Amino acid sequence: MRLNKGYLSATAALVVSALGLTTYQHLAGSDGSGVRVHATSAEQADGAATGESGPASAAPSATVQSRPQLPAQLPGLGPKTLARVPADSRQVVVVTGTGKHSSASRVVLWERVDGGWRQGRTWAAHNGYKGWTDEHYEGDLHSPIGVFGLTDAGGRLADPGTKLPYHQSSAFSVSGTGFEGEPLAGSFDYVIALNYNRQPGTSPMDGTKPMGANRGGGIWIHVDHGGPTHACISLTKTHMRELLRTLDPSQHPVAVMGDAASLAR
Repeated sequence: MRLNKGYLSATAALVVSALGLTTYQHLAGSDGSGVRVHATSAEQADGAATGESGPASAAPSATVQSRPQLPAQLPGLGPKTLARVPADSRQVVVVTGTGKHSSASRVVLWERVDGGWRQGRTWAAHNGYKGWTDEHYEGDLHSPIGVFGLTDAGGRLADPGTKLPYHQSSAFSVSGTGFEGEPLAGSFDYVIALNYNRQPGTSPMDGTKPMGANRGGGIWIHVDHGGPTHACISLTKTHMRELLRTLDPSQHPVAVMGDAASLAR
């Protein structure tokens, strides 16, 4: 094949193909023109004599990659923590604090499928102002370490489409400012009750505290207000909606919470 330079906006490049393929491909450049030419050295000689290119060989077969193996156990959790996760739980919200005394954490929703645990998205979160504790008491500003059922939800706004029982009420309104001066308004637009010192199957607003009032309660996953909480876990409103729509009571969801070192025990 002879290429007329008048048709080219750039000089054609002659490349020796290791596969012995010949391809003349017109490629659009930044100005919509340009030609790239690939030819074998043998073909160059043959083309000089005949003015024709040889037949292209078959394309190489694609490599089939196997699926990555799913973890058989929830990563980052030690034997003591894993033993507390109910056997029938197929959705586990793992909240991992960046340090024992840190109010920053990350949240990952894991779902049990055939072959192991499938990891969902990772979200930034806040927890208690003073970090984490194995023994929570009212007003200590720590989030409790442990495994807690997720059976009930609610909020000031309408149900976003969750399968959990949802209690909408204006009682979820909140005002004032947080530890860093941030406004708290809207923090309880969506909440998921953590089954710590509460009666499962009731509204998050229910005040029943089986372990006594001094052990605290009313600890939720709720909308983030941009700073540490008193003991709750907080996510952005978008992530709260996504979590609410994903949790399924038939999968017996639980939250596993604590700093990384404590969860690894």
